[in-house]
Amino acid sequence: MFVRIVKMSFHEENIPAFLENFESVKEKIRSAPGNRFLELYQDKSNKSIFFTYSYWETEDDLENYRKSELFTAVWSFTKKLFNDKPEAWSVDKLVSLE
Repeated sequence: MFVRIVKMSFHEENIPAFLENFESVKEKIRSAPGNRFLELYQDKSNKSIFFTYSYWETEDDLENYRKSELFTAVWSFTKKLFNDKPEAWSVDKLVSLE
């Protein structure tokens, strides 16, 4: 299992549209084959910056999601709202304490 972290920065006036869209698609993203976890975070000091954390069983699962109609629709909508280039990382989780 690995974690995908995506940092997105939005024009302030576009934040409500992003949040509304995320609310409408979050269960579909979470239900994608291989997805085990999904969270959305908002930066405390810069409210225009958001992060998604998603856990995937395999890299192929993430790639299959990224090639899906769902991702295409979500990304096409979301990228129009950005005020900066998004950043993404795929990382291996080494330690988790709960």
